[in-house]
Amino acid sequence: MGNFADHATWPLRPEDEGTHPAGAEPLWSESIYLDFTAEDGALAGYVRLGLYPNWNRAWYWACLVGAGRPTVLLVDHHVPLPGPDLAVRGENFQATHDVTLPMRSLRVSLEAGAAAVLSDPALAYRDLDGAATTPLAFDLEWRSTGEAYPYGFVPRYEVPCEVEGTIRVGEEEIAFSGHGERDHSWGERDWWGVSWLWSSGRLDDGTFFHGMRANVGFEMPWPCFTAPPGGALEHREGFTAASEFGEDGFPSGARLEVPGMPMTVVPLAFAPVAMTSPDGEIARFPRALCRFEASDGRLGYGWTEWHQPPGWRGHGWR
Repeated sequence: MGNFADHATWPLRPEDEGTHPAGAEPLWSESIYLDFTAEDGALAGYVRLGLYPNWNRAWYWACLVGAGRPTVLLVDHHVPLPGPDLAVRGENFQATHDVTLPMRSLRVSLEAGAAAVLSDPALAYRDLDGAATTPLAFDLEWRSTGEAYPYGFVPRYEVPCEVEGTIRVGEEEIAFSGHGERDHSWGERDWWGVSWLWSSGRLDDGTFFHGMRANVGFEMPWPCFTAPPGGALEHREGFTAASEFGEDGFPSGARLEVPGMPMTVVPLAFAPVAMTSPDGEIARFPRALCRFEASDGRLGYGWTEWHQPPGWRGHGWR
């Protein structure tokens, strides 16, 4: 099977596109992320399905952001657990997530009757029940541009993709064509204990990149890859990052040290989420459409997240 890079300490198989047996940990989860960005960065969004079988629920997030647009955000943390087909139904939405060809193609269909419309993305951290709403629908396909990238130390993989399909928001229908990344992981994840930065994007010459760094008090070979246009995905050792934050907690920028390709990150539009633990603790998750400026002059767009659990400011973001 030649559709994934082989550098991990655990084997990645085509069957891993499906769901996995749950561990015993209360916060064991399985997560499927899919983001998308227009070539010019004018429109972007993401979808996340999180399965929490030991908590007897699923989480579902979907958003749309763009130049001159408010943040349109669907967040439901009390979705009934779906079956292996990953068809979910919440109070105001239904969605399907179909792997049409393992490691090569995945299609999402979402119909939401009432996504929140936020003129200020910080309102996402409050109760959204009183927010203005709009219908939101995605019919999008993520098609792999090459290999999948498995992390070396946890069961997780990333797939750089081209993304095409149709988006509807309110009365507007948009034929979308762009790029993105899809992400699949399973295992224990404590959203209220560890902070991290995760970033992926595509530069204007067609090069995809990805990097992740957790704030655990020491450096290690954090997951990182680049994939040049038409070339093989390349694992790179030594990724790190430094971030700056405003008083409101939203990041004002970051520096990604992708080995051989350092770049700055400029957040353009936020689609954040707040999460409450079983014990009542709050974590904040400012995820943003970003412009990436490589030191060699290349530009690009994609998504970056800065996860902020309790006490996050003291976690060593530099």
